[in-house]
Amino acid sequence: MPISAERNTPEKTVTLIAYPVAANVKCWKGGLAVIEAGNITPGKVGASLICAGRFEQTVDNLGGAAGAQTAVVRRGCFQFANSSTDAVAAADLGKPCYVEDDQTVSKTSAANARSVAGIVRGVEATGVWVEI
Repeated sequence: MPISAERNTPEKTVTLIAYPVAANVKCWKGGLAVIEAGNITPGKVGASLICAGRFEQTVDNLGGAAGAQTAVVRRGCFQFANSSTDAVAAADLGKPCYVEDDQTVSKTSAANARSVAGIVRGVEATGVWVEI
């Protein structure tokens, strides 16, 4: 049944989330973070990854098992580098962009090889603003 009067819709604001870190990776502060198989890892090309946000600190889990370290990730709107081969343009405002690596986003999914990074909120000479 559709709403017929004002409604006080409950809200939760989630900006910081701690995740277990994937095995044998180093997560750099400021890098794009993705979830892979239940663990957080630096952004990379992959069709089934889920973009989680931006790493809040550097976490070194090189040589460590999955879950041996925890990384805090922030959700929000961040500027990442624009792809040099598949650039996001001003015409892409409001559309999804895709993870190329832990600091770069692309215009397309490369035939579904890349996962969604977030929504393009701005394109500048210095990079692409992505809402995650």
